[in-house]
Formats: sequence, structure tokens, C-alpha cells
Amino acid sequence: MSSLKWTWLRLRARMVRERKPPEFIARGWAIGMFYGCTIPFGFQLILSIPTAILLKGSKVGATVGTFITNHFTIFVIYPAQCWAGNKVLELFGCNVVSVTAIVDELKRVGSMSMLSGEFWSALGQLGGGVVASFFIGGALLAAICVPLTYWGVLRSVERRRARAEQRKLERREKHVGNQSMR
Repeated sequence: MSSLKWTWLRLRARMVRERKPPEFIARGWAIGMFYGCTIPFGFQLILSIPTAILLKGSKVGATVGTFITNHFTIFVIYPAQCWAGNKVLELFGCNVVSVTAIVDELKRVGSMSMLSGEFWSALGQLGGGVVASFFIGGALLAAICVPLTYWGVLRSVERRRARAEQRKLERREKHVGNQSMR
């Protein structure tokens, strides 16, 4: 079994085993997805866990939901997000930053700590356009991913629990049937 499939199965099992209502679990995952899409990598957990507590969502889901952006995916997601944000800014006649410039700068600062001054000054050189395109693109990505995550997790938990309940009933019926035959 591939490691990606194995990882997904483990995450799904953990998601379903949480002893909370499906809505609670789905809300936490949606919160994590929202911050994973809109907030720069490194600050997501600082915001997602307190938000999950305030909005009564799964802290596990809020944590795992942020994993849409990680060390491997940011080099694809962030440029795409900035490209989408640039397109929106172009609609309103704003000056935009080229995606090539954004990708080059992300590659350059990718190994730097977000806490270093060099990281922030490098991004500052791109100007406010990249910041605006990043957050606008992130909002667009979140508008797509958050509802999909909420409903996908909700349905997955509900279906998995319904199947587990059905299996439990079948075992009871089988057990009762075996006892009545004695």
C-alpha cells in the first residue's frame, strides 16, 4: 500500500474515532483548512487551535486541516494562490507582481526561518502586491476547500459510524440467533 494511501487511512480512522458529534469534527477540519489556505505556513496552528476552541470544533481536525500546506506543497500552492490573487487584482486594475518573481522569491526564502528578519525583508521587496495577491488567492482557495472539507468530513464520519452501527446490529442478531438455537 502506498504511503499516501496509508497516511490517508490513518487520518480517516483517527477522524472517525473521535467521540464527538460529526458536526464538531467537521467544524474543526474546516477551521484547519481555512487557516491552511489563508495564513502563511508557520502561523497556522497558532490561530487554528484557539479558533477551534472558541468555535467548538475538533482540535485534532484543526491541526490536521492545516496540513494542506507543508514543506512540500507550498511551492505549488502558494504560487497558484498568488496567481489567482493577481487575476482578481487585475480585474480591479491594480498593479500586480509576476508569478515568476513570486516563485523565485519563494525558492530563495523557502529555507529561511519565518522569524528571521531576512525572510520578511525578502518578501517586503516584492511589495504589497504579493501580500495582497497571497491573501486574496488564499481566500479564493479557502472558499473552495473549506466547504468541501466540511461536507466531506461530515459525510465520511456519518457513513463510517452508520456502517459500524450496522455491523454491531448484525453481530447482535447473529449472537441472539446462535443462542436461540441452543
